[in-house]
Amino acid sequence: MWALVESDNVTQVYTRPKALTIGDVNYPSNIFMLWSSSELEAIGIYAVVIDNSNLKDKEYYINTNQSFNFASGTVTASYGTATAKPLDDILFTAQDETDGLGTEGEVKQPGIRQGHIDRINAQAGGILQPTDWMVVRAAEGGTAVPSSITTKRAAVRTKANAMCTQITNAANVDALATLYAYVNTGTEDSPVYERPLGELPLVD
Repeated sequence: MWALVESDNVTQVYTRPKALTIGDVNYPSNIFMLWSSSELEAIGIYAVVIDNSNLKDKEYYINTNQSFNFASGTVTASYGTATAKPLDDILFTAQDETDGLGTEGEVKQPGIRQGHIDRINAQAGGILQPTDWMVVRAAEGGTAVPSSITTKRAAVRTKANAMCTQITNAANVDALATLYAYVNTGTEDSPVYERPLGELPLVD
Protein backbone atom coordinates (compact mmCIF):
# COMPACT_ATOMS: atom_id res chain seq x y z
CA MET A 1 0.00 0.00 0.00
CA TRP A 2 1.22 3.46 -0.89
CA ALA A 3 0.08 7.02 -0.23
CA LEU A 4 0.48 10.29 -2.08
CA VAL A 5 1.61 13.09 0.20
CA GLU A 6 1.04 16.68 -0.84
CA SER A 7 1.87 19.65 1.42
CA ASP A 8 2.51 17.19 4.28
CA ASN A 9 -0.98 15.70 3.95
CA VAL A 10 -2.06 12.30 2.64
CA THR A 11 -4.29 13.02 -0.35
CA GLN A 12 -4.51 9.61 -2.03
CA VAL A 13 -4.06 5.99 -0.99
CA TYR A 14 -3.16 3.25 -3.47
CA THR A 15 -3.82 -0.37 -2.51
CA ARG A 16 -2.17 -1.63 -5.69
CA PRO A 17 0.15 -0.21 -8.37
CA LYS A 18 -1.67 2.03 -10.84
CA ALA A 19 -0.91 4.66 -13.43
CA LEU A 20 -1.24 8.14 -11.97
CA THR A 21 -0.82 11.80 -12.69
CA ILE A 22 1.00 14.11 -10.30
CA GLY A 23 0.99 17.72 -11.35
CA ASP A 24 1.47 17.72 -15.11
CA VAL A 25 3.40 14.45 -15.23
CA ASN A 26 1.90 11.03 -16.05
CA TYR A 27 3.53 8.01 -14.44
CA PRO A 28 3.02 4.34 -15.42
CA SER A 29 1.98 1.77 -12.81
CA ASN A 30 5.35 -0.02 -12.90
CA ILE A 31 7.10 2.79 -11.04
CA PHE A 32 5.79 1.21 -7.84
CA MET A 33 7.83 -1.89 -8.59
CA LEU A 34 10.84 -0.45 -10.41
CA TRP A 35 11.63 2.71 -8.52
CA SER A 36 13.45 2.86 -5.21
CA SER A 37 11.78 4.27 -2.10
CA SER A 38 13.75 7.48 -2.37
CA GLU A 39 12.74 7.92 -6.02
CA LEU A 40 9.07 7.41 -5.17
CA GLU A 41 9.27 9.72 -2.18
CA ALA A 42 10.80 12.41 -4.39
CA ILE A 43 7.46 12.66 -6.21
CA GLY A 44 5.43 12.27 -3.00
CA ILE A 45 4.74 8.53 -3.01
CA TYR A 46 5.38 6.79 0.33
CA ALA A 47 5.03 3.17 1.35
CA VAL A 48 2.42 2.92 4.10
CA VAL A 49 3.41 1.50 7.49
CA ILE A 50 0.51 -0.42 9.06
CA ASP A 51 -0.11 0.11 12.78
CA ASN A 52 -2.39 -2.66 14.08
CA SER A 53 -2.01 -1.82 17.77
CA ASN A 54 -5.73 -0.92 18.05
CA LEU A 55 -6.96 -3.66 15.71
CA LYS A 56 -9.05 -6.26 17.54
CA ASP A 57 -10.64 -9.58 16.63
CA LYS A 58 -13.64 -8.78 14.43
CA GLU A 59 -15.47 -11.72 15.98
CA TYR A 60 -15.83 -9.67 19.13
CA TYR A 61 -15.18 -6.05 18.16
CA ILE A 62 -16.16 -3.50 15.53
CA ASN A 63 -12.98 -1.87 14.26
CA THR A 64 -12.81 1.63 12.84
CA ASN A 65 -11.64 2.40 9.33
CA GLN A 66 -7.95 3.09 8.95
CA SER A 67 -6.80 6.68 9.16
CA PHE A 68 -3.64 7.85 7.40
CA ASN A 69 -1.14 10.24 8.87
CA PHE A 70 2.14 11.65 7.57
CA ALA A 71 4.82 12.57 10.10
CA SER A 72 8.64 12.48 10.20
CA GLY A 73 8.81 11.20 6.64
CA THR A 74 6.52 8.22 7.26
CA VAL A 75 2.91 7.51 6.34
CA THR A 76 1.15 5.43 8.98
CA ALA A 77 -2.22 3.70 8.65
CA SER A 78 -3.78 3.15 12.07
CA TYR A 79 -7.08 2.21 13.63
CA GLY A 80 -9.08 4.10 16.21
CA THR A 81 -10.52 2.59 19.37
CA ALA A 82 -12.50 -0.58 18.61
CA THR A 83 -16.04 -0.97 19.95
CA ALA A 84 -17.07 -4.21 21.64
CA LYS A 85 -19.99 -5.96 19.97
CA PRO A 86 -23.05 -6.38 22.21
CA LEU A 87 -22.88 -9.60 24.17
CA ASP A 88 -26.64 -9.95 24.38
CA ASP A 89 -29.46 -8.80 22.12
CA ILE A 90 -30.28 -5.09 22.23
CA LEU A 91 -34.03 -4.61 21.97
CA PHE A 92 -36.06 -1.75 20.59
CA THR A 93 -37.41 0.45 23.37
CA ALA A 94 -40.78 2.16 23.70
CA GLN A 95 -39.09 5.39 22.61
CA ASP A 96 -37.66 3.63 19.55
CA GLU A 97 -41.19 2.54 18.62
CA THR A 98 -42.50 6.08 19.17
CA ASP A 99 -39.74 7.37 16.90
CA GLY A 100 -40.68 4.83 14.22
CA LEU A 101 -37.41 2.91 14.49
CA GLY A 102 -38.86 -0.49 15.37
CA THR A 103 -41.27 -2.44 17.55
CA GLU A 104 -40.65 -2.42 21.29
CA GLY A 105 -39.24 -5.74 22.50
CA GLU A 106 -38.00 -6.90 19.10
CA VAL A 107 -34.29 -7.32 18.42
CA LYS A 108 -32.61 -4.08 17.41
CA GLN A 109 -29.08 -5.47 17.32
CA PRO A 110 -28.32 -9.17 17.89
CA GLY A 111 -25.76 -10.05 20.53
CA ILE A 112 -22.96 -12.48 19.88
CA ARG A 113 -23.46 -14.73 22.90
CA GLN A 114 -26.38 -16.69 21.45
CA GLY A 115 -24.48 -17.29 18.23
CA HIS A 116 -21.70 -18.98 20.18
CA ILE A 117 -24.20 -21.13 22.07
CA ASP A 118 -25.90 -22.10 18.81
CA ARG A 119 -22.51 -23.02 17.34
CA ILE A 120 -21.70 -25.37 20.23
CA ASN A 121 -25.09 -27.05 19.98
CA ALA A 122 -24.69 -27.46 16.22
CA GLN A 123 -21.25 -29.03 16.70
CA ALA A 124 -22.66 -31.40 19.32
CA GLY A 125 -25.51 -32.32 17.00
CA GLY A 126 -23.03 -33.05 14.23
CA ILE A 127 -21.08 -35.39 16.50
CA LEU A 128 -24.23 -37.22 17.61
CA GLN A 129 -25.83 -37.45 14.17
CA PRO A 130 -23.96 -40.55 12.90
CA THR A 131 -25.33 -42.62 15.81
CA ASP A 132 -28.82 -41.09 15.94
CA TRP A 133 -30.12 -44.00 13.89
CA MET A 134 -29.22 -46.37 16.75
CA VAL A 135 -31.37 -44.34 19.13
CA VAL A 136 -34.28 -44.32 16.68
CA ARG A 137 -33.95 -48.06 16.11
CA ALA A 138 -33.99 -48.74 19.85
CA ALA A 139 -36.96 -46.43 20.40
CA GLU A 140 -38.94 -48.25 17.73
CA GLY A 141 -38.38 -51.61 19.35
CA GLY A 142 -35.19 -52.72 17.66
CA THR A 143 -31.73 -53.52 18.98
CA ALA A 144 -30.64 -51.60 22.07
CA VAL A 145 -27.96 -48.95 21.68
CA PRO A 146 -24.58 -50.36 22.79
CA SER A 147 -23.67 -49.10 26.24
CA SER A 148 -20.36 -47.71 24.97
CA ILE A 149 -22.23 -45.51 22.47
CA THR A 150 -24.79 -44.44 25.07
CA THR A 151 -21.98 -43.39 27.41
CA LYS A 152 -20.18 -41.40 24.72
CA ARG A 153 -23.37 -39.69 23.56
CA ALA A 154 -24.13 -38.69 27.14
CA ALA A 155 -20.62 -37.27 27.47
CA VAL A 156 -21.16 -35.10 24.38
CA ARG A 157 -24.42 -33.70 25.74
CA THR A 158 -22.92 -33.08 29.18
CA LYS A 159 -19.89 -31.28 27.78
CA ALA A 160 -22.00 -29.23 25.38
CA ASN A 161 -24.21 -28.12 28.27
CA ALA A 162 -21.14 -27.19 30.33
CA MET A 163 -19.67 -25.20 27.45
CA CYS A 164 -22.93 -23.34 26.92
CA THR A 165 -23.00 -22.52 30.63
CA GLN A 166 -19.48 -21.07 30.41
CA ILE A 167 -20.57 -18.92 27.48
CA THR A 168 -23.73 -17.83 29.33
CA ASN A 169 -21.66 -16.83 32.36
CA ALA A 170 -19.14 -14.73 30.39
CA ALA A 171 -19.34 -11.21 31.82
CA ASN A 172 -18.22 -9.38 28.67
CA VAL A 173 -16.80 -9.95 25.20
CA ASP A 174 -13.23 -10.17 26.52
CA ALA A 175 -14.28 -12.92 28.93
CA LEU A 176 -16.02 -14.70 26.05
CA ALA A 177 -12.93 -14.42 23.84
CA THR A 178 -10.75 -15.80 26.64
CA LEU A 179 -12.79 -19.02 26.62
CA TYR A 180 -11.47 -19.72 23.12
CA ALA A 181 -7.83 -18.72 23.69
CA TYR A 182 -5.50 -21.72 23.65
CA VAL A 183 -2.80 -21.64 26.32
CA ASN A 184 0.03 -24.01 27.09
CA THR A 185 -0.98 -26.03 30.14
CA GLY A 186 2.05 -28.28 29.79
CA THR A 187 5.73 -27.40 29.81
CA GLU A 188 8.03 -25.72 27.33
CA ASP A 189 9.49 -29.10 26.38
CA SER A 190 6.14 -30.89 26.35
CA PRO A 191 3.53 -28.27 25.45
CA VAL A 192 -0.16 -29.04 25.78
CA TYR A 193 -2.43 -26.41 24.29
CA GLU A 194 -5.91 -26.21 25.73
CA ARG A 195 -8.65 -23.60 25.93
CA PRO A 196 -10.82 -22.86 28.97
CA LEU A 197 -13.93 -23.80 27.00
CA GLY A 198 -12.55 -27.28 26.40
CA GLU A 199 -13.48 -29.53 23.50
CA LEU A 200 -16.43 -31.71 22.67
CA PRO A 201 -15.66 -35.44 22.87
CA LEU A 202 -16.16 -37.63 19.82
CA VAL A 203 -18.43 -40.63 19.36
CA ASP A 204 -16.49 -43.31 17.49
